[in-house]
Amino acid sequence: MRDDTFADLARRALRDAGYSMRAAALAMNYDLAYLSRVLNGKQRPSLKLARCLDGLLGTGGALTRIVLDADERSRVARSTADPSRLDGGTVDALAGVLAAYRRLDDTVRPGSVAPAALAQTDEVLRLLKAARGPYRHRLTEVASEYAQFGGWLLAQERQDARAVRLLDEAVELADEAGNGMLAAQALNFRGYLARRQGRPQGVARWFSAAARTPGAHPAQRLGDLLQAAAGLAELGADAEALRLVDEAEGLLDTAAALPPPETAYWLTPEFNRLNMGLASLGLARYSDAADHLTAGLAALPAELRDAPWTWEHRDALKTALAAR
Repeated sequence: MRDDTFADLARRALRDAGYSMRAAALAMNYDLAYLSRVLNGKQRPSLKLARCLDGLLGTGGALTRIVLDADERSRVARSTADPSRLDGGTVDALAGVLAAYRRLDDTVRPGSVAPAALAQTDEVLRLLKAARGPYRHRLTEVASEYAQFGGWLLAQERQDARAVRLLDEAVELADEAGNGMLAAQALNFRGYLARRQGRPQGVARWFSAAARTPGAHPAQRLGDLLQAAAGLAELGADAEALRLVDEAEGLLDTAAALPPPETAYWLTPEFNRLNMGLASLGLARYSDAADHLTAGLAALPAELRDAPWTWEHRDALKTALAAR
């Protein structure tokens, strides 16, 4: 774990929120000189400061979770220096940092999360290559999720070639670990990238592949079928798109009865209203699309409603309202 990770993320998050260092120090009642040392990577942050920054920025505890304690730092350093000594505490610490990055992505611009997250991804992938012992399997899953998340960030930033490389690696690692949910999510992000590129064939292909991945969670399959339907509808294959919508609707009760996968915590029934909205929009059912998108956005938890990834759904809602 790089010592400047917290400083980099906190500086960028403050900038995105419109805070100068002086304004942040004043808002939190912190000494400016101390805050400057921390945010310039010259002093480790205290948990109290991390919690204050989380409160100021509304980042839901994400910055606090990035601050490893002395034991976690020691474990990670030891495992990095000698991967044959990889232990469970190291894997847990790396997984916890990844969870914090994901939560930051809900509130901070992807370009602000990406530098630290991608650097950490590279470190985890290097560690995995040399890792041995009983915890390697679990590290393989964590590495797959890091690669998947890095690919997602790059897809949002339209660094397409790098995104594809990481997402392909995420699928390979998920297959190595035998984790269908991770593989399906990486394929889902390939579909998202195709949508950003304006390639409906890719949208239909990758979301269909995600939906058919063995081991995918019902909530994943439901959302992937709907997004594949949107791609097919854009291609004019309405009959096939409607078959996928019907198949997705058949999964509603099963998906709602299960908690979302930990690695895709956002896949609630309310979130899939957004996917139903995209499918309805593709099928030119504008009133239905507007209803689903409005309900899905309104039902998101407060901390997610302004997340950067909701922008495409808000744009879709504007299109549906203008066309109905």
